[in-house]
Amino acid sequence: MVDHAAKLTDRVWSRYNRKEQLTRYVVYLVTLIAVVWAVSDIDIFWPWVWDAPNQIQSLGARMWPPEFSKWDAIFSAMLETVHIATLSTMLTIFIALPVSYIAAQNTTPNKATLWLGRFILVSSRSVNTIIWALLFVAIFGPGVLAGILAVMFRSVGFIGKLMGEAIEEIDRRPVEAMEATGASKMKVVLYAIVPQVMPAFFAIIILRWDINIRESTVLGLVGAGGIGVLLQGSIDMFAWQTVATILLAIVVLVILGEALTSVLRKKVI
Repeated sequence: MVDHAAKLTDRVWSRYNRKEQLTRYVVYLVTLIAVVWAVSDIDIFWPWVWDAPNQIQSLGARMWPPEFSKWDAIFSAMLETVHIATLSTMLTIFIALPVSYIAAQNTTPNKATLWLGRFILVSSRSVNTIIWALLFVAIFGPGVLAGILAVMFRSVGFIGKLMGEAIEEIDRRPVEAMEATGASKMKVVLYAIVPQVMPAFFAIIILRWDINIRESTVLGLVGAGGIGVLLQGSIDMFAWQTVATILLAIVVLVILGEALTSVLRKKVI
């Protein structure tokens, strides 16, 4: 009895056994090798990296103090950015809702429409907003229209995917009850599905509008309208004080958008 107790006290507690420790070390080693390989393969010019703090300090000195003489133009461009985000979000609804309906397993008519809906959602989310903007600038020319379409096509995948998941999580009992009474498909959608997904719908739309504001601020870098046009022009002219003012305006806009969406989401959830 004493020997058995002594053996128990001599044991050293370990969080992982030997097999688990070996597995963790292998994972760490593989991760380290992958990171080293990635860093060595991208051909970083390290003298520029070591000189980056000096360059940041120099750029900061040229940006200070911000130049507010062009505030009217900056405000007008910021308002245009908000318009791009708002219009693109509203237009997205008319595309994303039908796509989310056919992309949800419990509402899609058949497998062909299911895969069509999911293909549209994946295609939308796979292409970055800047890439969409480049494509629409090439088609429609520089301007706000290209920016609206770029943000809209990107937003379809986001809203459609989340709305499709919300539709799949609805309570099936109201749907089955209406189908049992012989209600048409349209009435089932309007009175059994829509009321259940409305809170999620408003929350998703508000969230996406907030994201679209941030994405709309950079569209002008490729000529798709918004504050980015003014920002790119100021950078090209080396007007760093104006650049600082534009960056401050973008930060303020994003913060205001975040605060507004936070208040609105609390009211609808």
